[in-house]
Amino acid sequence: MKKNSHTSFRVIISGGGTGGHIFPAIAIADAIKQEQPDAEILFVGAKGKMEMEKVPKAGYPIEGLWISGFHRQLTLRNLLFPLKLAASLWKAWRIIGRFRPDVVVGVGGFASGPLLEIASRRGIPTLIQEQNSYAGVTNRLLAKKVDRICVAYPGMERYFPAEKIVLTGNPVRRAIQDGKAAREEGAAYFGFSPERPILLVFGGSLGAKSINEAMADNAALLRGRPEVQVLWQVGQLYEQEFLACETARLPNVSARAFIDRMELAYAMADVIICRSGALTISELYFAGKAAIFIPSPNVAEDHQTKNAMAVAQAGAARVIRNNEAREQIIRQAFGLLDDEAARRELGARIRQLAMPDAAAHIAAEVRQLAGFKSNVDEPERH
Repeated sequence: MKKNSHTSFRVIISGGGTGGHIFPAIAIADAIKQEQPDAEILFVGAKGKMEMEKVPKAGYPIEGLWISGFHRQLTLRNLLFPLKLAASLWKAWRIIGRFRPDVVVGVGGFASGPLLEIASRRGIPTLIQEQNSYAGVTNRLLAKKVDRICVAYPGMERYFPAEKIVLTGNPVRRAIQDGKAAREEGAAYFGFSPERPILLVFGGSLGAKSINEAMADNAALLRGRPEVQVLWQVGQLYEQEFLACETARLPNVSARAFIDRMELAYAMADVIICRSGALTISELYFAGKAAIFIPSPNVAEDHQTKNAMAVAQAGAARVIRNNEAREQIIRQAFGLLDDEAARRELGARIRQLAMPDAAAHIAAEVRQLAGFKSNVDEPERH
């Protein structure tokens, strides 16, 4: 039963830094509220990171910790790390003491470490959600202290105690998971013809330099296939650099800094070129489209390559190394656009990997830790 004297159900969700952490966290919060509308949910993130903007837009309060990662190279910022960690642990203690949560949830990212550490010390039930096929450093350090670990890939007992693992999948935004958008609707929204091939290219909200460079360098190939329509998200970091390039000015290419309706973009696409972050892959499970992954080499422990290879080994996607992107991605995309049978097979196989209702299953685990029963069927346990 609940330990606290308050009557409402209170949850802290901590973590962030990237959309791959923030959007699943919001999906978990939404699922908790759907199951228990009177639940009180507080987010805790890292000051200056995107969660401080995205979470309030989703309707939830958030507090920020003065915390950042430890860089492997010697930098001046590393000298501040012990001070930041001490300050964040102290603030985490104060937040937990004031809010008195029934459960603390960590979704990865800098802020989740201090919150989960303090919660475990104070005997508060704790849960972490690992989105990737390769466990992050923060979650690996916390694994022995937390009560429950929700994962998206099988075989995670390589990193975590098997008895704590629950295979739930990754939470996906409802509009994408529902899959109600039609190809015609997406094509109309972005100004394309549904009768002609459509290629979707993106590298996340901030952008991916190697993908953008590959697109910029392949203007001649794209000009030679005017029937192929391309929606290209260059990302907010690269707007000035690439929106003025020759490829972006081609009549069959629509280049923009940000795609605001990803569910419509997925619905209309025949082939998708993208990074292989955990959130993107989980969304593609529901989109069910042929995908070419270009894993980012600039992430911890090269986890995007491990994510991509886990899908490719199931025959559900193609993978191109980052340093081969300029030479390969447009040629391989055209090859798939010209091979309907291959596209259908990749789409069908990646759809088989989807785990529906991941957010609801994680929410059920959260409520169970607090002593509540749930109406959701229990996911697979180890």
